[in-house]
Amino acid sequence: MAPPPDLTEALETIGRDVMEGYSPQEALREFLRRGGRNQRGLDDLARKVHQRRADLLKRHKLGGTLDEVKKLLDQALRLEREQFLRDARMDPMDRQFREMQLDGLSPSTAAAVSELTDYDWASPSAREKFNQIKDLLGREVLDQRFAGMKQALENATDADRERVSQMLGDLNDLLAKHARGEDTETDFQEFMDRHGEFFPENPQSVDELIDAMAQRSAAAQRMMNSMTPEQRQELMQLSAQAFGSPELMAQLGQLDANLQALRPGEDWTGSERFEGQEGMGLGDGTGLLQDIADLDALSDQLAQNHQGAGLDDIDVEALARQLGDEAGVDARTLAELERALQDSGLLQRASDGSLKLSPRAIRRLGKSLLQDTARQLSGRTGSRDTRQAGAAGEPTGSTRPWQFGDVEPWDVTRTITNAVQRTVADGSSAARGVRVHVDDVEVQETEARTQSAVVLLVDTSFSMAAEGRWLPMKRTALALHHLVSTRFRGDALELITFGRWAHSMDAEELTALPPVYEQGTNLHHALLLASRFFRKHPSMQPVLLVVTDGEPTAHLMPDGDAYFNWPTSQHTLNHTVAELDKLARFGAQTTFFRLGDDPGLERFLAAMARRVDGRVVAPELDELGSAVVGEYLSQRF
Repeated sequence: MAPPPDLTEALETIGRDVMEGYSPQEALREFLRRGGRNQRGLDDLARKVHQRRADLLKRHKLGGTLDEVKKLLDQALRLEREQFLRDARMDPMDRQFREMQLDGLSPSTAAAVSELTDYDWASPSAREKFNQIKDLLGREVLDQRFAGMKQALENATDADRERVSQMLGDLNDLLAKHARGEDTETDFQEFMDRHGEFFPENPQSVDELIDAMAQRSAAAQRMMNSMTPEQRQELMQLSAQAFGSPELMAQLGQLDANLQALRPGEDWTGSERFEGQEGMGLGDGTGLLQDIADLDALSDQLAQNHQGAGLDDIDVEALARQLGDEAGVDARTLAELERALQDSGLLQRASDGSLKLSPRAIRRLGKSLLQDTARQLSGRTGSRDTRQAGAAGEPTGSTRPWQFGDVEPWDVTRTITNAVQRTVADGSSAARGVRVHVDDVEVQETEARTQSAVVLLVDTSFSMAAEGRWLPMKRTALALHHLVSTRFRGDALELITFGRWAHSMDAEELTALPPVYEQGTNLHHALLLASRFFRKHPSMQPVLLVVTDGEPTAHLMPDGDAYFNWPTSQHTLNHTVAELDKLARFGAQTTFFRLGDDPGLERFLAAMARRVDGRVVAPELDELGSAVVGEYLSQRF
């Protein structure tokens, strides 16, 4: 039993990659490739597929059938020579002639077997061994096309061989009719009724039958292609003597021709290089080539390189067959994880068909980042705990129905009373128990307290990405966004990015914002947008938080264009300072977060903070989120 997919880990990993600049589609693909803490990914499975393929080629060698035939031939010749020594009544001239025949045999195993076809064996045991050669060849040749034939036809009788011959004849007739488009479902069923025992794959149609036969026949051809020319010639000569029946070989030749014509797309010309010492017969070698074909197909499926590729394309049964059940479980879990991410609403399809993080995903990601930030805050000496109860002042004594986002304490008496009255009104008896519904809940009203309009300005000039500050900046923005939207819903938050120009963004846009090579740090434009936001919320306490790693090098022109100059021009400084002075008239509580150790930036921000009675914080990069959230909380309380 596999554990359920861990969506939390997947979302955190995908979200981090998206914030670093990957698209959600690329981030999902990378997560599926890498896997999770306790979940193997596609790359791990592909590595195992490659390793198994290499192991098969290094362990085995071709020519096992030739070795078996040579062994049986040597045994037959030894028994025959022993018979010469034992049989004292044998005519000396006959003995000498027979010895000359055996001594003059070709060194080629195939040629020697052919030369002994009409030999009159003196030893019954030797004759039996020689006949086993033909029987072995027949079973191996059939095992190439029909898996398991070598074992099934061991010690076969003439009647068994006649049944095989009849099956081959009927199969060729069925394939010929199919090629002409004349076959029917009845033809297939009648064939399977007569010969279904020869097909353990249990095909359900003539096309399934052809697919299974063609795959094995093509593997047999690839095995022959992988042999040396000498091995191939030997086997072709030996195969002609299979079962001592040229008719059988003719039927098999016709079968191969029919299959190749019906399935030309199979790999009939490939080959492999075997380097091991473990010999294989024709049937085993064909099965091994089928395994290698399966592994090649799995490697392509796991690579997910073709257009429209998905985890549903992976043949899980073949993967489990080749690598074991655990690998099959891993593949199923990854597929379930991909479906769960989309079915859960964490990933959505955009209008152009691409994936994007849903608002729900952004909320979950923000919650995770806020928890990380809270852990950092709680570890600071003298820091306040960020796990706020959310009460907005002293209770007034009145109650009201609960609404989404309310964090005020419940009025338990009113809530239970509502539940009892609703139960009785529905015709039920409260004596048998009461269930509380959401509509029953009432909360205690509290006195109103000051609300805040918070603007977070984040620098998105290219230096932020080049210096590794892009991801911490986004994590900070999402953590603050989640805190405000869930714990302090009465506050208003605006996220503003500033590079060459400034832009107001929602959390989803900022999360997916890729790093862009854009020269310019237009703090002037960002402050203009902040002023516009504060004017929209005149009754709220304005809070301005600025995250930057460079002095302003751009400002907004009257025509909407951006003036850029590096190093910072006096003209840009004048515009930026003038806009900051306007914000000071709103009474905005201002904090600058300085990233990096640039002395010019340090002097500039210190001077800006003094003008508006603000302050400068220079956090370590991994503490940026806790610094910003902590500053927001300290300004609010």
